Amino acid sequence: MVATLSLEPAGRSCWDEPLSIAVRGLYPEQPITLRAALRDEKGVLFRAHARYCADSHGELDLARAPALGGSFAGLEPMGLLWAMEPDRPFWRLIKRDVQTPFVVELEVLDGHEPDGGRLLARAVHERHFMAPGVRRVPVREGRVRATLFLPPEPGPYPGIVDLFGVGGGLLEYRASLLAGRGFAVLALAYYNYDDLPKSMEAMRMEYFEEAVDYLLSHPEVKGPGIGILGISKGGELGLAMASFLKGIKAAVFINGSMVAVGNTISYKDETIPPVSHLRDQIKVTKDGLLDVVEGLQSPLVETKSVIPVERSDTTFLFLVGQDDHNWKSEFYANEISKRLQAHGKEKPQVILYPEAGHYIEPPYFPLYKAGMHVLVGTNITFGGEPKPHAMTQVDAWQQLQTFFHKHLGSKN
Repeated sequence: MVATLSLEPAGRSCWDEPLSIAVRGLYPEQPITLRAALRDEKGVLFRAHARYCADSHGELDLARAPALGGSFAGLEPMGLLWAMEPDRPFWRLIKRDVQTPFVVELEVLDGHEPDGGRLLARAVHERHFMAPGVRRVPVREGRVRATLFLPPEPGPYPGIVDLFGVGGGLLEYRASLLAGRGFAVLALAYYNYDDLPKSMEAMRMEYFEEAVDYLLSHPEVKGPGIGILGISKGGELGLAMASFLKGIKAAVFINGSMVAVGNTISYKDETIPPVSHLRDQIKVTKDGLLDVVEGLQSPLVETKSVIPVERSDTTFLFLVGQDDHNWKSEFYANEISKRLQAHGKEKPQVILYPEAGHYIEPPYFPLYKAGMHVLVGTNITFGGEPKPHAMTQVDAWQQLQTFFHKHLGSKN
């Protein structure tokens, strides 16, 4: 008997696509261990393993067979990806260059020892971040520093501005994946990139307005309005964009804030000062990490730091991890909802995800439970439990696409 490891799609797939994994040519009921590994662009190794038993025909299909333990247990066809852990503590899996894939190595070992079994079969699979034909266009227009991703065929397509958090720089992997789903997406840098400011002391909405105008005027972007997708600090800035700027029809915010945090937000002659930090409310977990979830003054106390969302005519979707320890995302989403309704605006959609943490990413990214927070200056806990967080990412990805297609339309 020669064991074979088969993957569907074979050879390559997009990172947000599910992958079917099966093993054939085993002995009936044979105990085996499956291992998966990838290296990120910084050379850090991510790994996961799970123990299985073949069926009575000597076959194993991860869609039907539960894992008996290891990095995860139970029926988890994609567990070998989402349960990966780095060999360097507090390290987040980020795709830095979307023009190259992550290469995943899969191995089948005899027996239930993840490091001791004889190698029975192996396969290498490329997980890509640009679907075939997706176009990547670097953008330097006026002050705007960004990358525009366009689907393969000529548009116009619904347009989205994509914003990440306090790490700064330019992250493209969410935008590139969404372009494969029929959107024109502008991955927008706003500090610590190219000739943009190195720090975040002041966030001027005029910069973001330039980016909105650029996208709205692009021949492959369908009007009359565009969308915003923002996570964490990107959600906070996106909320300010929706409050101050015209042309934003729909917005999805993942664990965002309703107040200015760490810097002023200004537009024309208006300035929103940052909310106060409550250093005495920061706690230390049993693992020695900071828990900063109580570390910001309430917007009900410091109303001058609240972003004036009641001015917006945007339709909102809030995706909230209920175990977010970065800040009080659920409280913020509920307060924004109350504020909008008190001013006669449409009630936003709020989806709560139990046991999901702060960094809700595209599907199959491993949970980033704890790590460096740029503003805090040390490692903090971001919250979340691996399995519910993984399920959240799959659902949230579908929800945001459905929402944008509903409110921005599809390709003409």
